[in-house]
Order: sequence, then structure tokens, then C-alpha cells
Amino acid sequence: MSPHDLLIAPFSYEFMRRGLLSAMLLGVSGGLLGCVLVLRRLALMGDALSHSLLPGIAAAWLLFGTSTVALFLGGLIAGLLTALGSALLSRLTRIKEDAAFGSLFIVFFGAGVALTSKLPTRLNLADFLFGNVLGVSAADLWLAAAVSGGTAALFAVFYRSILLETFDPVFHRATGGRGGLVHMGFLTLTVLNLVAAMQTMGIVLALGLFLLPAVSAYLWCDRFASMLLLSIGLALLGSAFGILLSFHAGLASGASIVLCLGLIFLVSALFSPRYGAVRSLWRGGVR
Repeated sequence: MSPHDLLIAPFSYEFMRRGLLSAMLLGVSGGLLGCVLVLRRLALMGDALSHSLLPGIAAAWLLFGTSTVALFLGGLIAGLLTALGSALLSRLTRIKEDAAFGSLFIVFFGAGVALTSKLPTRLNLADFLFGNVLGVSAADLWLAAAVSGGTAALFAVFYRSILLETFDPVFHRATGGRGGLVHMGFLTLTVLNLVAAMQTMGIVLALGLFLLPAVSAYLWCDRFASMLLLSIGLALLGSAFGILLSFHAGLASGASIVLCLGLIFLVSALFSPRYGAVRSLWRGGVR
């Protein structure tokens, strides 16, 4: 097989171009959000948040049928109720945010499982659970572009506040920063991006597009700005090769992207020149 047939020819199909563009757009915003999730140790919270979308999707399906707009709005409302509800509970009660989030997540997830059992069919719902990059529509593409562009713009405008809230939230609040507002805004952006990624990656795999590039970049970078840029670059690279792997190997598209990003992560974890496992073993083994 020639390089042209391997790398270029697959994108002669419109569905391949749409799938690639959608994944790359979400890779930009996911790369940005993932860095904050990793640095603030909110990775598992992000995973729980992606699962909390399920009751909203199921409820929208029961009430409005297979309307894509209704399904997206249902997932968005469920995610916002979980994210913002946990943030408010932690500030208005003695419950810590992780406990509040875990409590709301398990309630919402249980409701989602119960509602899903009432659905007349689960065939199409699988696309929202596991994604279908190659089935991305023009509307899905516009949604991904709007959410990704909005996320990147907000990061640019509020970069200093995000930086301070990520590394020193106490100092940020002490100097007059609106830390609570920044935190809730970040959670809202995370929910929006997870909802936008439902068709492309599915709510189960979407977090891989956010976390894996960020964790990989964390192993190579010491500066926040550099980590953000590298995370975006790795997300774009993993998306492109994942789409190609899906096309040539006949694998699920979202899973293929996650596998490529996972390979990048493993290489980074092993061979990062400053923080990789091989270097640590070479200098004295596990501490």
C-alpha cells in the first residue's frame, strides 16, 4: 500500500473528513480542559461527570423520541445539575466537593440505568454511549465547532484566572479573584464539551480525548502554557491516526482514537526524558 493510499485516500470520502474535523475540533478544547482536570486532580470527577449525562439522554429519549437536539439538551441539563449541584453543595454545607459529586453522580447514574431499561430500543443509544465518529452530521460538526471555539476563546480571555485557580486557588481568592465562579465556569465548559463529544466519542470514551493528551503532555512539560499547547497537539495527532486506524482496520472509530492516544501516553510514561519510568529506573529504581 502506497503512502497516498494509507494516509490521503481515506479522506476522499466526506464522512471521513467530517469525522476527522469533528474529532480534531473537540481535541483542541479537550486538550485545554484536560490539562486543568489533570493538574487539579479532577480526572476521576470528569469520568463520573461523563456518566452522569446518561439520565438526561434517556429522559429526553422517552419524552421526545430520537430528536438529536432533545438528546443533547437532556445530557447537558443532567451534566450541569451534577456539576453545579455538587459545587453548590460543597459551598453551602459541610460536605466536601468530592463527596457531594460522588453522591449526586451515583444518584444520577442510577436514574439513568433505570430510565434506560424503559427505552423501547437501545440500538441508536449505543452511538451516544460509545460514539460514531464516521456518522457525524453537519449539525454535529457545527456544535463541535461552536463549543470548541467558545472554550478556546474563554481560555484565552480568562487565562490568568484559570492559571491561578489551577495552581493556587487560595492566593487567587485572597487577591480578589472569583474562584468559585471560575470553578463553576470550568465545570460548565467540561459538561458542554462532553455533550458535544457524545456523537463523536460517546459519553464513555469522550474523557479519553480530554485526559490522555493532557497526561502525556504533563510528562513532558513543566510550564502550563507549554502543557496546553502540547496537549492540543497530541489530541490532534491521536485523532488523525485514530481515524485512519478505524478506516483501515475496521475498528470502532472512537475506540481507535482512544487507543492511539493511549499509545502516546504509554510511550510518554516510559520514555519521557525527565519523568519517564525508564529514566527513574535507570537512576535508582522505584522509591
